[in-house]
Amino acid sequence: MKDATPAQPGTAARPAPASSPKTDAATAASQAGRRQPFWRWLLLAAVVILIDQATKLWFEAEFTYGQRLNILPFFDFTLVYNPGAAFSFLADAGGWQRWFFTLLGLGASGFILWLLRRHGDEPRFALAMSLILGGAIGNVIDRMSYGHVIDFLLFHWNNAYFPAFNLADSALTLGAILMILDELLKLRRRP
Repeated sequence: MKDATPAQPGTAARPAPASSPKTDAATAASQAGRRQPFWRWLLLAAVVILIDQATKLWFEAEFTYGQRLNILPFFDFTLVYNPGAAFSFLADAGGWQRWFFTLLGLGASGFILWLLRRHGDEPRFALAMSLILGGAIGNVIDRMSYGHVIDFLLFHWNNAYFPAFNLADSALTLGAILMILDELLKLRRRP
């Protein structure tokens, strides 16, 4: 008998306690409430991609290359092209970086999808991964379509300039910061 407690010598076998349908339903509802569906994290990444691409297309249509529009004493809108990685890393490398960063972005996206499937019930971590996924794919779309990434946000102070960047770079950075914060908070909770 599969659901019975083994009998001790001299005693009769007892059936295992049955769980009630109410208990099973409550447990399932509780787990469903905690677990965010995978598609929600994909939807967030898609929203990041759409906003990133829409802003890039707008700046591409409204600005000429190199044009700047001062918004604040330390911030300008601009239109520049970056053949390198985030914040102009390897921008002058000669062209190979286009394919390297495209493959890197696609590989990272696949790994992030796997992580989201496994850890979708950890909201802070999944949020971080969704932001990184959206940013990575946003820049991969640029590299595949144009051979460079469109950047339009420029921070500066006097004659010191931070490399221009875009919303995909911002999502990547925010996601990385959130991922580090998530890990630090997990370490703090461990005994």
